[in-house]
Amino acid sequence: MKKILLLLSVFAFSFLFSQIARTFTVGGIPRKAILFEPSVKTAKSPVIFVFHGHGGNAQFASNKIDFQNYDKEALVVFMEGIPGISGYVVDKKGLLNGWQMFPNDHGNRDVLFFDEVLKDLTKNYTIDASRIYVVGHSNGARFVNVLWIERADKIAAICSVAAQGGRMIKGAKPLSVWMSMGKNDPLVPYTMQKRSIPIVADNLKTDPKTALVKGDKTIYTGTNHTELVVEERNAGHEFPHESIPEIIEFFRRNSKK
Repeated sequence: MKKILLLLSVFAFSFLFSQIARTFTVGGIPRKAILFEPSVKTAKSPVIFVFHGHGGNAQFASNKIDFQNYDKEALVVFMEGIPGISGYVVDKKGLLNGWQMFPNDHGNRDVLFFDEVLKDLTKNYTIDASRIYVVGHSNGARFVNVLWIERADKIAAICSVAAQGGRMIKGAKPLSVWMSMGKNDPLVPYTMQKRSIPIVADNLKTDPKTALVKGDKTIYTGTNHTELVVEERNAGHEFPHESIPEIIEFFRRNSKK
């Protein structure tokens, strides 16, 4: 009897955290994504898109940036980049998976990929269009900022880690932003990333008087109920796994009005 119960438990655990590999054709090119359906059902599911760093893939990201294990109500989608984008610091020839770094770059290939997946999710799931979130690490974070410029009307909040938008995002439509940067980042210098903070603050029209400091995070209130969280860690280029629960709470506080 114990053996049967153990097998049932293993099966239930596997089912609960099962993943669905999908392929989408965008501009004649097959694109991959891994979906984790919510294990806690709600009337409408929020969606969290995750974009890996340069040279990464969806499977690796789903293990290391595992939002699906912390937000059981969300449909979590790990997107996979393709070769063709120079990594500048590494993989200068663009032989590894990556994401476009500017609007309309490379035929807007990755923005169109986002569009295709979102359209598919809208068709096949009951999603909450007011709670679409995007998370990016490194080159993926840069792409998340491209999405801010290109698809702000679709997104409730973004989280960019270890790469920020810089001058490209100047004048972008206000939405809530979590900016995370490591003070000892060897690939994207902290001093360079910090230059994006006043640009984002200006976009959101944040009031410095609202600054609330919580450890290595400073939280500001912006226009139209937006929020800016600046996370400055004594760390390097890695994704702050320990911050995932707080990022989820940030997302839950911020939906499209």
